[in-house]
Amino acid sequence: MVSSAQHRHADLVVVGAGVAGLTAALRAARAGRRVVVLNKGVGAAAGSGPGVAEPSASTFYAQGGIAVVLPDNPDDSVALHVADTLVAGAGLVAPDCTATIVADGAAAVAALIADGAVFDRGPDGRLLLTREGGHSVRRIIHAGGDATGAQVQRSLERATTEAIAAGLDLECINHAMATEILLSGDESADRGPSVAGVAYIVDDGGEVRREAIAAPVVLLATGGAGHLYSATTNPTGATGDGVALALRAGAAVADLEFIQFHPTMLYVPGARGRRSLVSEALRGEGGRLVDVNGDSVTAGVHPMGDLAPRDVVARGVEAAIERTGADCVYLDTTPLHDFATRFPTVLAGIKAAGVDIIDGKIPVVPGAHYLCGGIVTDEWGATTVPGLLAAGECARTGLHGANRLASNSLLEGLVMGARAADEASRIDDSFASVDVPDPVLLGAVMPRRELQNLMSRHVALSRTGAEMGEVLVKLQAAPVVELRGIADYEDAGLTLVAEAVCAAAMARTESRGAHGRADFPDTDDAQAHSTAFTLGADGVPEPAPQPRLVGRTLAP
Repeated sequence: MVSSAQHRHADLVVVGAGVAGLTAALRAARAGRRVVVLNKGVGAAAGSGPGVAEPSASTFYAQGGIAVVLPDNPDDSVALHVADTLVAGAGLVAPDCTATIVADGAAAVAALIADGAVFDRGPDGRLLLTREGGHSVRRIIHAGGDATGAQVQRSLERATTEAIAAGLDLECINHAMATEILLSGDESADRGPSVAGVAYIVDDGGEVRREAIAAPVVLLATGGAGHLYSATTNPTGATGDGVALALRAGAAVADLEFIQFHPTMLYVPGARGRRSLVSEALRGEGGRLVDVNGDSVTAGVHPMGDLAPRDVVARGVEAAIERTGADCVYLDTTPLHDFATRFPTVLAGIKAAGVDIIDGKIPVVPGAHYLCGGIVTDEWGATTVPGLLAAGECARTGLHGANRLASNSLLEGLVMGARAADEASRIDDSFASVDVPDPVLLGAVMPRRELQNLMSRHVALSRTGAEMGEVLVKLQAAPVVELRGIADYEDAGLTLVAEAVCAAAMARTESRGAHGRADFPDTDDAQAHSTAFTLGADGVPEPAPQPRLVGRTLAP
């Protein structure tokens, strides 16, 4: 055991350094809190090029923009944005929570601009707006054409650096991965165990250090789980860490069966890992999806055509590939007169992959993109475990339901990051007296490549109960191995999260949003609800009663 005297204290530990994590860290530090940020990788400030690791936060790679109702946009309203979100979410969006997040969007964007973020503006100085799938009007602000995420990430990192230089009590630790949420021994019927800190490893250059921080509040802002699959738009760090940590700490999760596949990931034959995204905004500005014969992919599929919600378009792409026998479909950019200047990030990704654009057509396929569900929270980021908060992609607020509306992710990260900071400041700042246990050195691990192949073949856009049952059996038979560095802990987390995804997907015997069951192709109105899961006594994810959240609820 490591005594409490041998580890540091903080008021708030933030696990993750993307939009939600850094927004929360800055706000809490400015409120006078002692904040430590654990960043598994490196920030965008590290630069790029040979020998430089890619930025670890998914935020950096967001292309489209931020969906926000601006007060000077006469064509839009909070009610209209909420309505579009409800339609995209296929019956599982929480209307009240969604309304509060959307309503706070303009203020959150204003705060980001005050921290130095620069968005594209017209000659009149007004923010330029584009439109993406599922949106009834133009409401997407963007930066650098299609480099919105990079602008957001760099702005927040710069503001963080400036805050540290100004003397705020804020520390960022790179190459640091949280391995365990530390809990107090309070087993009272009223609250149960509460957060006492976090254990983590620092793996920089192969030398692993095991450390811990005592804190009454831990915010999980770890992003998604795209690397459950062999090809994804997510960076290498998107391995479901937050969901795994929350499950092991006793928190509830929900809607994990809804993994959104983006309809237009760049097609690179035989490539694995992160692939370049071809932004939905290309279709918002006139780009067309066509099959190998030049026929429209979405004609007759949905009234909104290529700008239908992502689950609809992704399945339209998959159907076109199956119908034609081709390896991909194409995004026809010939209607775009300013493709190179408007979408420089997309063009750079295509060139870096060595893909040729022939006759203005970009080869694309659906790719694992976004975890719509996650750790169950209330409107302030509070989970079912006292002192444990979650925000961003790893959290399930109810905003996304069964299928996320395009560009609502950065919106949610900004709003919920700020709210989580406020919730952290509300929690009693006394430190629990707790010993840090010996680090967890053993875990069930399925080799990553095998896991990704199984999930890609059997738990992707189309699933069956029989196939998923076979995958689940293999996952639960994964050998227990010694965990050494970050990659080992990632693989253990991926194995657990894959189990939870399969369990959730098997429990939903219908097709809805991003969840498609070939053996249950119809939508069942009786299943228009979320099902929570927790870890059972045997360590296997199992359905749980309706979660009892321990935070507060926004006033109407």
